Amino acid sequence: MSTGFERDRDDDVTRGARAIVVYPDLGGSSRDADARLEETAGLAEAIGVVVVDRVALRVRTPRAATLIGSGQIEELATRARMEEAALIVVDGSLTPIQQRNLETALEAKVIDRTGLILEIFGERAATAEGRLQVELAHLDYQSGRLVRSWTHLERQRGGFGFLGGPGETQIEADRRLIRDRMARLRRELDQVTRTRGLHRERRQRAPWPVVALVGYTNAGKSTLFNRLTGAHVMAEDLLFATLDPTLRQVSLPGVDKAILSDTVGFVSELPTQLVAAFKATLEEVVSADVLIHVRDVAHPDSAAQKADVEAVLAEVGVAEGTPVIEAWNKLDLLDGEARDDLLVEAQRRADVVALSALTGEGVETLVRHIGDLLTQGHVRYTLTLDAADGAAAAWLHAHGEVLDSEVEDDRIVYEVRMSPADHERFLTRGA
Repeated sequence: MSTGFERDRDDDVTRGARAIVVYPDLGGSSRDADARLEETAGLAEAIGVVVVDRVALRVRTPRAATLIGSGQIEELATRARMEEAALIVVDGSLTPIQQRNLETALEAKVIDRTGLILEIFGERAATAEGRLQVELAHLDYQSGRLVRSWTHLERQRGGFGFLGGPGETQIEADRRLIRDRMARLRRELDQVTRTRGLHRERRQRAPWPVVALVGYTNAGKSTLFNRLTGAHVMAEDLLFATLDPTLRQVSLPGVDKAILSDTVGFVSELPTQLVAAFKATLEEVVSADVLIHVRDVAHPDSAAQKADVEAVLAEVGVAEGTPVIEAWNKLDLLDGEARDDLLVEAQRRADVVALSALTGEGVETLVRHIGDLLTQGHVRYTLTLDAADGAAAAWLHAHGEVLDSEVEDDRIVYEVRMSPADHERFLTRGA
């Protein structure tokens, strides 16, 4: 991503680099240390980093200069030398000063959780919009880290014109360039938001309901999306396999046409820069008629992941009254008593469907459940048509649920369940 000036070459994460993942346990996390290390190692491996060691460090008193204590730094430095690790991934937030001091002490590149997630997003964003959002988030993050990322910071430029004087330091010039670039990116994203809003208004006039898949990263959203639509969206056992939103048309019971949206997966402690930058992408979620919260129920931290997803949904502005169906996915990974207990619990709850997006088990139940939610406000109407009016009959079948029909001389009487809005559209069609 060009910003008008060059970053140091060693500021980028190198694919294939040997890395140690470190979790500084400050206390208060809803996950245990092993689960945190497992997730962060998965994030690192998602961009081709080779994780050679995982270390949990108990931090009772965070150090302003280095976060962790001197003894822990010595231990990490020894591990890094033994494992020939050129990268230390810290599962937490580091200040620019902490990052620089740790790099000096460990003689290795250091990135924190935010930096790691930004690297993944930078590599995966496929659309022009996605790349704009990632670059904006990356510049926002880097603007506070110029002290570490650039080696020429204290050089000064001469004064301009007749002003003379010492001029501005290179760090000031770089920060100004970053601010200017960020302003341009925000203008471009505003245009994207307006365009997306026009598309949404067009769909609402149609009107087609929007069903959005949300969930923790690697919960199986894209696999379920492909199962429901017959599409071939990238679906791998990989964190953040999907970054850019994908929309497809689907038919549901009682609903001829609906829009299904696959969205970026959430993650715990999602960087604030990304939440802000990806609000345009998540607008499909905010305006959805129904949310399908896909959960990996085979994951030991499934409950904590659910809380993380709900926190992000609240942050981006999803209305509390939006209907939500929990799709308890990866049923195929459970067996015995755990599977039986989960199925019993799912059957007790009206807002839950247990399924396997991979095998298809339970997916038809989910489809019926979505259709029921979308047609809750539908009303039964009796409509009489000329037997020769095939176009009107086709319209009823396309936009409503034909419950019964009876031929009376040259007319057909239909019993149809549809929304009041569709009934009005039927009566005024061609007017």
